[in-house]
Amino acid sequence: MFLTNLQKKALDVELNLSDKIKSHGEVSRLSGLMIEAKGLHVPIGYICFIESVYGKKIELEVVGFNKEVTYLMPRESVEGILPGSPVWSSGYPKRFPIGKGLLGRVVNGLGVPIDDLGELESVILKEEEVSLINPLSRKIIKDPLDVGVKAINTLLTIGLGQRIGLMAGSGVGKSVLLGMISKYTSADIIVVGLIGERGREIKEFIEKNLGPVGLKKSCIVVSPADSPGLQRINATHYATQIAEYFRDQDKNVLLVIDSLTRYAQSLREIALSLGEVPASRGYPPSVFTKIPALVERAGFSGKNQGSITAIYTVLAEGDDNQDPIVDSSRAILDGHIVLSRTLSENGHYPAIDIERSLSRCMQDIVSADHWKSALKIKQLYSRFQKYQELIMIGAYSSGTDPILDEAILKMPIINDMLRQGMLESFALAHSVKILKDIT
Repeated sequence: MFLTNLQKKALDVELNLSDKIKSHGEVSRLSGLMIEAKGLHVPIGYICFIESVYGKKIELEVVGFNKEVTYLMPRESVEGILPGSPVWSSGYPKRFPIGKGLLGRVVNGLGVPIDDLGELESVILKEEEVSLINPLSRKIIKDPLDVGVKAINTLLTIGLGQRIGLMAGSGVGKSVLLGMISKYTSADIIVVGLIGERGREIKEFIEKNLGPVGLKKSCIVVSPADSPGLQRINATHYATQIAEYFRDQDKNVLLVIDSLTRYAQSLREIALSLGEVPASRGYPPSVFTKIPALVERAGFSGKNQGSITAIYTVLAEGDDNQDPIVDSSRAILDGHIVLSRTLSENGHYPAIDIERSLSRCMQDIVSADHWKSALKIKQLYSRFQKYQELIMIGAYSSGTDPILDEAILKMPIINDMLRQGMLESFALAHSVKILKDIT
């Protein structure tokens, strides 16, 4: 058989690697969810198996090592494992199904369909290949993305390839807003990663918020709160990998990760189990390295005409916007949408806090008239909020401040523009017309 030089080199590498791998070992320790095995020499990221006393084959992933000890994290329940249980390597790294057959389907963090629609078709098993994107090869963000929500289309316009953080506490309408954006967006493909969410909310999001129309052009990756931390991490990477696949097909993809905080907590869980020292509020330094690495995979790749516009929800624990994950996300993303509990309690939905929200790319992707009108509305809104208490008790005298007088006059129609029902959709052009009519 004739082999090219490249094929010979690849074969030599494979043979040398196989000599170094010891594919069998045994369990020496189990602490929490971390399994230690001796006698096993397998690269990080490879899949291994343990057979429990119940005859169930438990799948694990190699996540670290220390001299002769290999650290493994289970991808499922570890019941039935004994000291000395044999561990063997599958001989391959983690792989996930990728392809057009994922459209309209719901899969878990392992790529297994959970929607009772049968096996996946038109997919191939593919390893996760993360390559750094040359920042100079990325296209400049210059085209807006219609998300169907007035408040965002007008005052926080999102561009194709932009990365946005959705900052919110619990119970302020985050899932409903995400469902509206996913359902009404003009993006070609929607990829949703529901990471660490309550199991009840997952079906609600798919059937109630997203709906059959949105699901047709969507891929849903689910890893609920009761799934192992490793599976939640893999689900986040898998959803990003699916988005990258469709971007390479020259599609404009909307990637929604709900939530980045649960992803960070899962990273913390594994890092602490490996013995890493906590730094900021219990988060080890590696967490703040891996979050930017994940975010930078979105946007433009520089290789094709496709894009990934990403929305990452960030849970502000106790509405604390100085939480380290909130603060870190705000720094590395291209803007943030903050949801207000006060607005939510007053029945104002979506509860977007216009004063604290920002789209860093907006000025570059909208017309001069649109930008000018948006600044005017923000000025009026901010001025009214500043003096609202004085106005409510009748302590303000009309004519003292012309801008405030205009704000008082226009606040009812401004609030009407910022409110929207979950079954309503407003295209970008219509939203901008409403904005200009006010100013």
